[in-house]
Amino acid sequence: MKNCRATLFFTTVSFFLMTGFYSIQAQENETTIDKKYSRQISKLAKNKKIQKAFETIRALEPETHNDLIELTEIPAPQFKEQTRANAFAQKLREAQIDSLWIDAEGNVIGLLKGTERNKVVALNAHLDTVFPEETDVKVRISNDTLYAPGIGDDTRGLAMLLTVLKTLNKTQIRPKDDLLFVATVGEEGLGDLRGVKALFGPTGPKIDAWVSIDGGELGRVNNKALGSFRYKITYEGPGGHSWGAFGLVNPHHALGTAIDRFVTAADNYTSSGPKTSYNVGVIEGGTSINSVPFSSSMLVDIRSVEPTRLDDMEQLLKTATEEALTLQNSRKRRGPELQLRFEKIGNRPSGELATTLPLIQRAMAATQFFGKTPLLTRGSTDANIPISLGIPAVTVGRGGTGGKAHSLDEWWYNDKGYEAIQFVLLLVLAQTGI
Repeated sequence: MKNCRATLFFTTVSFFLMTGFYSIQAQENETTIDKKYSRQISKLAKNKKIQKAFETIRALEPETHNDLIELTEIPAPQFKEQTRANAFAQKLREAQIDSLWIDAEGNVIGLLKGTERNKVVALNAHLDTVFPEETDVKVRISNDTLYAPGIGDDTRGLAMLLTVLKTLNKTQIRPKDDLLFVATVGEEGLGDLRGVKALFGPTGPKIDAWVSIDGGELGRVNNKALGSFRYKITYEGPGGHSWGAFGLVNPHHALGTAIDRFVTAADNYTSSGPKTSYNVGVIEGGTSINSVPFSSSMLVDIRSVEPTRLDDMEQLLKTATEEALTLQNSRKRRGPELQLRFEKIGNRPSGELATTLPLIQRAMAATQFFGKTPLLTRGSTDANIPISLGIPAVTVGRGGTGGKAHSLDEWWYNDKGYEAIQFVLLLVLAQTGI
């Protein structure tokens, strides 16, 4: 089964396991909740043990607050999450997880054994942030608002996982199915979902349902995965003096042509059809104003709700970069030809799960139970991978109120943040049973 899942992941065939892809627009705001799921959530929430758990979550607010600050103040840039991973693992041990391990990719995985153990449900938040290692991540508190890079995205999710585990153990609630507490690496940027890809690869554990916590207020129900391809395009030449070596191929000139041709073609292509975006985000190269550069590169991000459009955009990019290479080489007056390196550095699959799936229905019903209107969204999160494989998965909000994610001024305010933890507990236990 694992090998099958891994194979599906790397093919567009997997996408067609999803129900309703061709009715994306129709389902975009489809929040109809089957009454049986509303009744299930309401009945579970009235259970005396669950009521006690809700009280426990509120009583644990000071610990949740401390966990959030302690973890936020541990730098965790992409590919350097180990220190935070070790700290989070230690907190899981202290919260009395049944078993714990850090896999080869760096993911922290804790297992709470179920009473029947027929299936496995994973509760997830990601360890990494978008900030470099030298970033000041000290938490500042002003008028009860917490300010720090990464405070909401996604350290708040990590703190919520710990509180859910503590609550289950303090109230002696045991799920029927196994429950995995998973802190993943590589969710952000060029991390390319490497942590969750490993989990659903051939050596990963069996996972039957997936719940991610990642940004947004209580009410977010992300059942649609926004796919993306990312590239590093590099032109390389001999380089030389702008006067003395004039006539050599110029990587910058080629890059400029490539950008112009790609943007022209991409603008035309994306003007109709399912939403697709493109962006040249980083340009690098050159040593001085009077030097012919020896290298020029750019990072390109392409996103679409439909996998085939990503393939089409890739072809437009390849054509533009190759035409620019040919043109620049035709203009050389001396020296060797320009070389092109076309590297695909990111691949996040698209996908969509039908709103009729039990997990999505339970997420919407639980949202409604807390007095919120479910908001179905599309995003790029760890849930992209299970969604693309047709495995029930959802990303939900971390609650409270926050803003300026991915900035040095990121902030989060605990406006009934405990409700989001109660919501996650209710959703997970509705999925596992008790």
